[in-house]
Amino acid sequence: MRAAVYTRTGPASEVLQIRDRQVPIPGVGEVLVRVRGSGINPADVKRRAGWRGSEMAHPVIIPHCDGAGEIVAVGADVESRAIDDRVWIWNAQGGYDGPGRAFGTAAEYIAIPAEQTALLNDELSFLEGACLGVPAMTAHYAVFSDAPIAGKTVLVQGGGGVVAHLAIQFASHYGARVIATAGSDARANHARAAGAIEVFNRHDPNMTSAIMDWTNGEGVDRIIELEFGGNLQSDATLLRARGVIAAYSSSQIPEPVFPYYLIASKGGVIRIIQSFGFSDEIRRDVIASVNKLVAKQKLNVSIGKAYPLEEIANAHVDVETEKIIGNVVLEI
Repeated sequence: MRAAVYTRTGPASEVLQIRDRQVPIPGVGEVLVRVRGSGINPADVKRRAGWRGSEMAHPVIIPHCDGAGEIVAVGADVESRAIDDRVWIWNAQGGYDGPGRAFGTAAEYIAIPAEQTALLNDELSFLEGACLGVPAMTAHYAVFSDAPIAGKTVLVQGGGGVVAHLAIQFASHYGARVIATAGSDARANHARAAGAIEVFNRHDPNMTSAIMDWTNGEGVDRIIELEFGGNLQSDATLLRARGVIAAYSSSQIPEPVFPYYLIASKGGVIRIIQSFGFSDEIRRDVIASVNKLVAKQKLNVSIGKAYPLEEIANAHVDVETEKIIGNVVLEI
């Protein structure tokens, strides 16, 4: 089979290669999936780049945690899956709490535990299914992890992003009043298309005041945050009493200074989200919500650009530079 691999961390164009490898054999509890789509997340490109000095966990790595395809073989003790099942995949390389798995979805085939797959609704393409893992899991938990959101005001920071696009859809479908921030007109339109009723320019130095004015000085009940460190002061100001900041990234400022008393004065909650470690119960809730919205034709998985496997380095650059609106995915 063809697979993208790297044997050292570094720039995508320098370290990613296409090689021929043996088709894996599914072990006990595993299924063999013919991969049709391989989703690319920021975590995937950070691992390949050696972000913050991270080292190779294995001598050879096939990247990417998310994917979709059809099952072509079933290992022993697998009762929940069958040959020809269309599935989407998450955590193909495991989490950050150990060496994880060496071989992800950027290949023609992957052997993976059956419990790390979900049946893919026929209304979704393989490319759309390949973009559900990290984005849908993260977005859903960011929206629903604490209190009910019906009738609440939810602010989605970076509303033109991949996780944000799904978070806006989840929150608005379940009765929240959703507003967002965005850095360009195109991304603002993307957020509005997902269901945001107002979008604020994140480059506006008066953005925080504008949001407070829009909420009649009340602030917001929940903030879905992609840059915790960079936006923490503004978020703390915007948060209503007993509100929640649900943060899933802090890449620009990995070690933020925390305004304890400003948040404490409001009884605010900080929820740090890392989807790689979600429980089975959380994942079941996400799968159920995805299926429910897809059945109602209320879920849009935005594909920004699809590349063939051979152009994986270009795809990684697109994710790193954030030049594409929507998911970047490999079509295999």
